[in-house]
Amino acid sequence: MEISFVAGFGPITRDGDAARAFWGAGLGITLEEPAPGYLTNDDLDGVKAFALWPLSQAADSTFGSAQWPADVPVPQAWVEFDVATVGAVADAVAELTAAGHRVLKEATEEPWGQTTSRLLSPEGLLVGVTFTPWMH
Repeated sequence: MEISFVAGFGPITRDGDAARAFWGAGLGITLEEPAPGYLTNDDLDGVKAFALWPLSQAADSTFGSAQWPADVPVPQAWVEFDVATVGAVADAVAELTAAGHRVLKEATEEPWGQTTSRLLSPEGLLVGVTFTPWMH
């Protein structure tokens, strides 16, 4: 697998108001809200996207339910590594599966046009291997 760049990073939030107060008001990161509860900054130097992602939305995008499964450790943050093509996402899933990693979500095109797959790192990060067309 060849990673092109880090597409985004951020905490997975459980308390949206507390998260907004810390990351927005506390650290001074300007946050936009393109979807209810999803706060993002796509102009922060050093990363393509920094976003506060509610746990319920991460669960829905990964498992199709707003509830995080009880048998999967709850992640503290997310990071997405972008690859060169949509096909490279599926190739990465096959490579990760062959190496014995538990893939939580196979390569899937999201409603917003990004193709994603997801797994948990040993440290508990929700890791995406993605193709984000508008970032290429």
